Amino acid sequence: MTALRRAATLTGSYCWKARRGPMQGYLCAPAVRACEPVSRIAEESLMSTHVTKPSEIERQHYVVDADGQVLGRLAAKGASVLRGKNKPNFSPHLDTGDFVIVVNAEKIKLTGNKLEQRTYFSHSGHPGHAKYVPVRTMMEKRPQEVVRRAVKGMLPKNKLGRKMLKKLRVYAGPDHPHQAQRPEPLEL
Repeated sequence: MTALRRAATLTGSYCWKARRGPMQGYLCAPAVRACEPVSRIAEESLMSTHVTKPSEIERQHYVVDADGQVLGRLAAKGASVLRGKNKPNFSPHLDTGDFVIVVNAEKIKLTGNKLEQRTYFSHSGHPGHAKYVPVRTMMEKRPQEVVRRAVKGMLPKNKLGRKMLKKLRVYAGPDHPHQAQRPEPLEL
């Protein structure tokens, strides 16, 4: 889009003289009814795009009760809040997200046959030291790890994603030590 057309859409319509003749490159401003050079009008009327600065980011604490919630839906909502996609100043290259506290991780639901079929893989780096742990075993021993891994899988796989994951706190029971931050309940 040319500067003339952009200025016309922002300030008014084309002047009949603007397209050809000695007044070419001029635009009629509707309030003034006088032809002015397009460059002057375009400089005054073009809007700029807002870019979020790190100093403008304000963080809140949210608490999520996982009792009876489906793991994937909870993880998707938690990852969205951790990234900051619920805010109007979301920027994909900045960590604009909030803190998320998940309680009652031991009471989370998995749909289908995921308790029997899904496994978690880890490797120590030594030959023959690959471990496959079923979800059922992980839910009995460390239920907070199941939620943490689900949220981690929905975050970016880079430095920014690792920084966002540090704002996630998961607890197996109903109690958490973050009462001083006055967390707000997050509805799913």
